[in-house]
Amino acid sequence: MKSSPEKKTFLKKAEKIAFDKVHREKIKFNISRYDSAVAKGKAIYSNLDLARDRAGYLKYKIINDLDKYLIEFEDNFTKNGGHVIWASDAREAVNEILKIARKYKVKKVVKSKSMTTEEIELNKFLEQANIESLETDLGEFIVQQAGQKPYHIVTPAMHMSKEDIAALYHKKFNTDEHLTPEELTLYTRKLLREKFIQADMGISGANFLIADTGSIAVTENEGNAMLSMSFPKIHIAVAGIEKLIPRLEDLSLFWPLLATHGTGQNMTVYNSIISGPRKGNEKDGPEEMYVILMDNGRTNLLSKERQRQALSCIRCGACLNACPIYKNIGGHTYDTTYSGPIGSVITPYLRGMKEYNHLSFCSTLCGKCTEVCPVKIPIHELLLVNRDDAVRNGYYTYFDKKSIQVSTRFLLSRKKLDMFGGKMKNFGAGLFVEKIWGPRRELPEFAEKSFSKLWKEKHGEN
Repeated sequence: MKSSPEKKTFLKKAEKIAFDKVHREKIKFNISRYDSAVAKGKAIYSNLDLARDRAGYLKYKIINDLDKYLIEFEDNFTKNGGHVIWASDAREAVNEILKIARKYKVKKVVKSKSMTTEEIELNKFLEQANIESLETDLGEFIVQQAGQKPYHIVTPAMHMSKEDIAALYHKKFNTDEHLTPEELTLYTRKLLREKFIQADMGISGANFLIADTGSIAVTENEGNAMLSMSFPKIHIAVAGIEKLIPRLEDLSLFWPLLATHGTGQNMTVYNSIISGPRKGNEKDGPEEMYVILMDNGRTNLLSKERQRQALSCIRCGACLNACPIYKNIGGHTYDTTYSGPIGSVITPYLRGMKEYNHLSFCSTLCGKCTEVCPVKIPIHELLLVNRDDAVRNGYYTYFDKKSIQVSTRFLLSRKKLDMFGGKMKNFGAGLFVEKIWGPRRELPEFAEKSFSKLWKEKHGEN
């Protein structure tokens, strides 16, 4: 079986970016600041391990009883005056959003940060329908203006320095090319305020769906999500079916965990709970509110007894920041919505194991991702299970199969290993292994005599 085009693209991008020193310095700097903040943020817990145990238990319980909690959420949200739309895939989700937009003659949309809408490439489809769609989160706004996808699930513009952003604004808006971060932020705020007022529709994601109240919970640092949800007449929230938590009270557990592991804050600045459109006696909020509950491959993951635990993810991004692979190849190399360790677990089921099984092999299996996960997903173990699934489904090349067979035969036999001297072994390794080992790494040399031979020479056969 040949390598997929996606794998070839991944390897090509990884080869280029891993040795880009400028890129590495930017990521090293940004992640070091994150590490310092998170260390301080976690200090609020007297027993962080207990909090993680509880959060992991609740999320996994939800995943195993997902049908029950989804129905509970739909019933309660509908009672609140909202509308629930079920979407089996990205196409259905986009088509439903376009139907709503056409029904209300929507021309301008403001969006708050949402990886789920990135997953369905919503901006592209709205633009094709002649609907202006503007990202209002600062990081998302920056990458949208740059014509890029988010680099990180929490920090979309992590790969850009303040000088890069100033140069981008100079090119797009003819601003001074030496603006400071504060001046860039003020300029963006002024520009976006007008967009909020003019928008016909606001679109958001949902950090959590609360089953017992039929509400969505959104956490943010800039206030743009609140404006996106309250100014326009129509509000659509797009959420994966796994975003549920059982009770409103559970937010007291999940919101601080998300904040500390995501940005190092004790709590994010703005935390909103929205239960439906505005009531007759309320002044703020949309006239109509829709929640689109999207599958888009999640039930494929749900059907896997081991890997379904990955649906417990609360999208904090901690595993990305801890991963030595991510730190070297960055977010865009993955060419998927969800990058890093958690993306490598879930993407093969969201987008196809045949095309994306290589992501599960893109890991050192050091376990750092599991160590930092706030809901205790055993990510590195699930990567191994994914690898097993890939092999069982035949997603490997003829060369992969033969090299494993030959190496296994030799590694299980001391006689075969000692059959050839060091020079012959080095020749064979150079012939068959050097290309896989990589052109930028030196292949270790075999000694002329193995340890086994040296031992026998010194101590005899016994």
